[in-house]
Amino acid sequence: MSATTRIAGRYEIVRPLGHGAMATVDLAQDVELDRPIALKRLAENLARDDELRRRFLREPRLAARLSHPNVVRVFDVGEDDGRPFIAMEYVDGETLADLVARRGRLPAAEAATLGVQMCAGLAAAHAAGLVHRDVKPQNLLLGTDGVLKLGDFGIAVGHEGTKLTLAGTVLGTAGYLAPEQARGEQVTAAADVYGVGAVLYELLAGETSRRGASLAEHGGENGFRPPDLAARAPDAPPELIAAIASCLALRPEDRPPSAAALARLLAPMASEADTLSLPADPARRATEILAPRVAPPSRRRTRRRLAAAVALVAAAAAGLAVAIVLTSGGGRSPGRTSGSRTVAPPAVGSNVADQARNLENWLRIHAQTSP
Repeated sequence: MSATTRIAGRYEIVRPLGHGAMATVDLAQDVELDRPIALKRLAENLARDDELRRRFLREPRLAARLSHPNVVRVFDVGEDDGRPFIAMEYVDGETLADLVARRGRLPAAEAATLGVQMCAGLAAAHAAGLVHRDVKPQNLLLGTDGVLKLGDFGIAVGHEGTKLTLAGTVLGTAGYLAPEQARGEQVTAAADVYGVGAVLYELLAGETSRRGASLAEHGGENGFRPPDLAARAPDAPPELIAAIASCLALRPEDRPPSAAALARLLAPMASEADTLSLPADPARRATEILAPRVAPPSRRRTRRRLAAAVALVAAAAAGLAVAIVLTSGGGRSPGRTSGSRTVAPPAVGSNVADQARNLENWLRIHAQTSP
């Protein structure tokens, strides 16, 4: 095995598991502990962005404290040759996205069982103060042993297909985002409850609850109202349909109060319900557990670019002002009259962008009116 296949001196790459614009995931062997792991690395072209690097590693460091059967364990985080990596538990199985693609609609009892496991993992995360923000079939791994594990805590870091980072607050995948999340408002654990509802809808209907591939396609509130699930899953118990509908409520406070409460709604309809382990009632409601606000990765660069633009425009404005003054009397030629035209300075903007816009307008006006 060549040295180039070993990461951080201990993880030997075995084969690729997946890749995208943001990151790559490989099956690797931890040579120190002699076990397989899933190794996720930020794409090389993004590793130079300090904010993306910090965001990629921040919440996995917190998720590493979680130890729950329904959560993918995070073993290690770090950097190798400038690229951040996350070493995670390797789950031998398939994602729920693969399961739906292979089987289509699932029986109600099977979907409810998977829902209880989702809730159990989320309840543990919420108890630790973590909000996932990207609950979707691709992040739910079903092992060959039938155990469902929730992965990718808080590491949706940018735009990949329908993954979004907008104004530093919209993190997740458009088809599964809660309305408040899509609007860039404060995200709470209630957004994860919404995500569970969206996944359960897909498991029962065999299709997503929303058709749009982007936030723009969802439009207003009507874009978040799913098609009638009862018509698409006629064999599902009314209680299960009602539980999913409550998860997909537009207002966070109208959804089940916690992941644990949702698990209790789903448990009576699950297969082998007596063997399921239900999470304890939490001390806080889902709406009281806040996800951290994230600064946009490009904000600093945007400010620098705007400041540079303002400086350039200001320099041009100064030059034009001198020209106007010279031609309007400040540098009076013998043929000019003694009356001079007063040139008002550009309006002061409330921020850098407004200032640049005001300068641009000022230049346009005086370029047209100057002699």
